[in-house]
Amino acid sequence: MELAQLRALAAVVDHETFDAAAGELRLTPSAVSQRIKALERSVGSVLVRRLKPVRPTPAGEQLLRSARQLLLLADEAVLALRGTGPAEGEAGGAPPSADRLRVPIVANADSIATWLPAAYREIALGGRVALELLRDDEHSTADLLRSGDAVGAITADPRPVQGCTLRPLGTMVYRAKASRDFAARWFPDGPTPEALAAAPVMQYDRKDTHQLAALARVAPDATPPQHFIPDSVQFVESIHAGLGWGMVPDQQDPENTLVELDPGWSEDLRLFWQVWTLDSPGLAEVTNAVVRAAQTLPPHRN
Repeated sequence: MELAQLRALAAVVDHETFDAAAGELRLTPSAVSQRIKALERSVGSVLVRRLKPVRPTPAGEQLLRSARQLLLLADEAVLALRGTGPAEGEAGGAPPSADRLRVPIVANADSIATWLPAAYREIALGGRVALELLRDDEHSTADLLRSGDAVGAITADPRPVQGCTLRPLGTMVYRAKASRDFAARWFPDGPTPEALAAAPVMQYDRKDTHQLAALARVAPDATPPQHFIPDSVQFVESIHAGLGWGMVPDQQDPENTLVELDPGWSEDLRLFWQVWTLDSPGLAEVTNAVVRAAQTLPPHRN
C-alpha cells in the first residue's frame, strides 16, 4: 500500500465525493479513482461504496484508522524535516498548502461552549497544529476514535479504546434550573411529579439524556412537552427566556441567575481524554493543551 493511495481513501471518505477529494488533493477525479482501485486490488477488498455520499465499506472502515495514523506520522515527519508544508508528491501526495499538522478531535457541545476554548487558543499560539474540532454527545465521542475520524476525544466513557491512552480530566456538574418566572408559573408548589408532567422541558438533541434521567428518578411517568435546541449557548439562553427547564452545567450559569429546582437532582459528568497512542509531538501538544484547560474543572466528587 502506498501513502498516496491511503490519502486518497481518507480524502474520499472525509469529503464524501470523488470530485471534492480531487480538489483537496489537487488531482483529477479519475486519478483519485485510480488510486482507490489500486488500493482495493492490493488489499483484495472493496473499500468504498461509490454512491453519493461516498461511504466506506466494513473493510474500508477497518483500514481507515490505520491509514490515518500512518498519514499523520508521515505529514509530521515532513513538516519536521522541511520546516514548511510538504511539497507536491511528498508524504503521499499531501496538499502543498498543508503547513500545519491536521489534528481532528471530538468533544461534547458543553465542553466546546465552556472550558475547551482555552485549549485551542493555546494550540493556535503554538503554530504547529491545524485543529479540526468535531462535536458529538459525550457518550458517543469514543466511537469516532474507533472509526479513525478523530485522533483524540473528550468522552464520558472510562474504558480506553484499543490503541488509545486515557486520562481523567475532571467533572462538569449539571443542575436542574429554570428562570424565576418559569419556576413561579409552573412550579408554585415545587417540582412535583404532577407539575413536571406538564412543564415544558429543554432537550439539546435526541441523544441528550440529562433531563430525561432526572425525570426518570422523580417523575417516571411524566411525558412533558419537549423543546429541542441543538446549541449549548442557545440552550441555556432559552432557559433564561422561560422556554423550559433543563440541566445546566455550572460553567454556563456562574452567577446563579437561574433558579435550581432541587439540589438533589444534580448530576456529575466525569470527563476523560482519550488519544491515539502514537509518538507524535503534535498529538502531545494537543493533549497538553486539553489537560491544562481542564484544570478549571472541579475534581470528581466521591
